[in-house]
Amino acid sequence: MKAITGVLAGLALAASLSVQAQVRIGVIASATGPIAFVGIAQKNTVALLPKKMGGESVKYFFYDDASDPTQSVQLAKKLLSEDKIDALIGPSGSPNAMGVLQVMAEAKTPMLAPVGTTAVVLPMDANKRWVFKTTQNDALIGAALVGEMVKTGVKTIGFIGYNDPYGESWYKTIAPMLQKAGIKMVANERYNRQDTSVAGQVAKLMAAKPDGVFVAGVAAGAALPQMQLVDAGYKGKIYQTHGAATPDFIKIGGKEVDGTIMAASLMLVLDEIPNSNPSKKMAEQYVNAYQKMYGSVPATFGANVYDAGLLLAHAVPVALKKAKPGTAEFRAALRDALEATKNLVATQGVYNMTPADHSGFDERGRVLVTVKNGKFTLLKD
Repeated sequence: MKAITGVLAGLALAASLSVQAQVRIGVIASATGPIAFVGIAQKNTVALLPKKMGGESVKYFFYDDASDPTQSVQLAKKLLSEDKIDALIGPSGSPNAMGVLQVMAEAKTPMLAPVGTTAVVLPMDANKRWVFKTTQNDALIGAALVGEMVKTGVKTIGFIGYNDPYGESWYKTIAPMLQKAGIKMVANERYNRQDTSVAGQVAKLMAAKPDGVFVAGVAAGAALPQMQLVDAGYKGKIYQTHGAATPDFIKIGGKEVDGTIMAASLMLVLDEIPNSNPSKKMAEQYVNAYQKMYGSVPATFGANVYDAGLLLAHAVPVALKKAKPGTAEFRAALRDALEATKNLVATQGVYNMTPADHSGFDERGRVLVTVKNGKFTLLKD
């Protein structure tokens, strides 16, 4: 009997060690609620993430936060305490990610944030060193847009952005860039994500008579100010961030968003990107796999989650050399490996992380595009 008991105990221990060796990754996305236009593609992309990393199997734990930042925090705590995750991908929205950031840092668990706001990684501090951003930093996108303004003789700009971390991050980024370029900001307006009208803000923008208007919104929400500006008779240039680079932006905006100028992911115009671009093949691979599984082309928001999987697949084998999954040592090693990522080709650019830069994109992570006849197209000189 003692021998049998010993064998059973050994089998139980082996099973326990096997479970512990499995890499466990949490994913939080807003598959329902106001920002589902972001989260649906991200949820769908989970099925396309690597099943093995460094020879170890990977288990994903997915939760929908219904676009609610409070739920994002609760789910992050659940993933940490109950699901014992080694890393988190998500959540979808900028306010949601800002709320989760401290929870993940306190747990010393890496977080890969597929969000727009640069505030999740800058300025770098003890909390943000655990966060890696899988979208282009505002400064990279902003520099391309300001460069285009200078090139085309724009002298004055009106700003309108979300009244939340996304809009504020963009204002703090673009204002000094404009000033350095000799472009005067003549209006600064805010609106809420749930607003259905920005008539008051548009009236103030029109009164300021800027050469161009810079909109810091996301998807259909970014179309609202532009549509109402056009309806009010505005004839100047309108610039959008990469947050507007979605089919919903064009679907909602219609002809009123034709002529929009934005800097965004090459995924928007893959058929116009030369084969020499290092990310084209990876982007095509993702788009084709998504289309085969779901019958539709993914929004670029989904690529942010796909790239998170690529980053983890690159870093996990390095971390496994130092510790086993499920341990604090493994999570710390994983953070260090993510920060040491160099020349990783992904769907939207090439990642080169540093202790000061947890986004890691350079100019290869953006292209200038416009909307022409209801379609995104490369902006030609």
